[in-house]
Amino acid sequence: MPSASSSSSNYDSASLPDLLPLYYRRLFPFSQYYRWLSYGGVQKNYFQNREFSFTLKDDIYIRYQSFTTPNELKKEMQKINPYKIDIGAVYSHRPSQHNTVKSGTFQALEKELVFDIDMTDYDDVRRCCSAADICSKCWTLMTIAIQILDRALRVDFGFQHLLWVYSGRRGVHCWVCDEAARTLSVSARSAVAEYLSLVKGGEETVKKVVLTDPIHPFIRESLTVVERYFSVYALQEQDILGCKESVEQVLALVPDDVRKELQQDFINENNPQNRWQLIMEQARKKQVTAKKGQHFEKEIMLQYCYPRLDVNVSKGVNHLLKSPFSVHPKTGRISVPMDLTELDTFDPFIVPTISLICNELDQARVDDVEEDENSEVKENEEEPAEKHKIRDFKRTSLAKYIKYFDAFLEGLSQSRKGELLRKNDLQKEF
Repeated sequence: MPSASSSSSNYDSASLPDLLPLYYRRLFPFSQYYRWLSYGGVQKNYFQNREFSFTLKDDIYIRYQSFTTPNELKKEMQKINPYKIDIGAVYSHRPSQHNTVKSGTFQALEKELVFDIDMTDYDDVRRCCSAADICSKCWTLMTIAIQILDRALRVDFGFQHLLWVYSGRRGVHCWVCDEAARTLSVSARSAVAEYLSLVKGGEETVKKVVLTDPIHPFIRESLTVVERYFSVYALQEQDILGCKESVEQVLALVPDDVRKELQQDFINENNPQNRWQLIMEQARKKQVTAKKGQHFEKEIMLQYCYPRLDVNVSKGVNHLLKSPFSVHPKTGRISVPMDLTELDTFDPFIVPTISLICNELDQARVDDVEEDENSEVKENEEEPAEKHKIRDFKRTSLAKYIKYFDAFLEGLSQSRKGELLRKNDLQKEF
């Protein structure tokens, strides 16, 4: 699989101004989008008080946009053709009128609990790529992150409605859409983000994961995920125990006395798998002899593979996050919902670009014209029945991702209906 820098070579960013009008006119799923962000009309003005922000050509940035109706949003997007769409909080007043509201009264009230995982945050532990580039080897880090966080949010916190979205370039976003998540306070969001954060410290911090006894059940659950991928990902593909520089990086995470022994052992052992076995053996010895827990082999695995969260994105209610179905202007890829049942086979490089789906739509039009011409040639036949109008997006590679989105929205809808029935039953009892 190629790296991201080469994988988008069929997309030319100069074509974006020509493609965006077609995308917003024919392909963007406005009806599903409104259905999501209105949450079944959960309360008055919920959609109307939602902040949108748009980035236009030449990085012109517009904040505090809001819309009375979904049609108003649609018309505005089709008029300005944004290069990027960000979604913000639901405010106490309409964001577009924030300058007219009495000072101090314009406040962010609700927003989905969101998580942002970016591959650049792993640059100290991935050897295949750096900065904005990704490849199939390091994408495994995103697979691990989604599995760990999805389980924790569902099992440890009880959330049900999680929308995982590929960012379009080098990361993933999670939107936790349960009412209980949308109404969390800043301190509660911070508590969730801190609970999920293990890798701590900047570039100057060598040891970024420190475990204490007893190891928390959540960390044990996370380790079971990491262990499934560690051998192939870290030892084979990243070769962290191969070259001298990366070996030193790993050994910097073990106690001084153990490091000296391992350095000696490694002189006669070059195989990365065998070197890892030596580290595991030293860890087992330490756990028997040390007075307090020694878990340096687990700390190494977590430091190299555990999800790295931008906690500030999760903590703030008023923080903006890139919208699903936004186009990434650098790669041309659509920011698409992900189907977690196919997580291990998700390939960011086959996510459709705007140029691909616009070409597919053009081809569908050509096919329609040819079909119409062929039907006209046949004489003395009954008039063909009017062709069933197929939604434009269904004729492109975007279709399956909108199908994932539809399934997610249906889950939200069923949950709301169940909640209304429960409330009605409770009222009848009294």
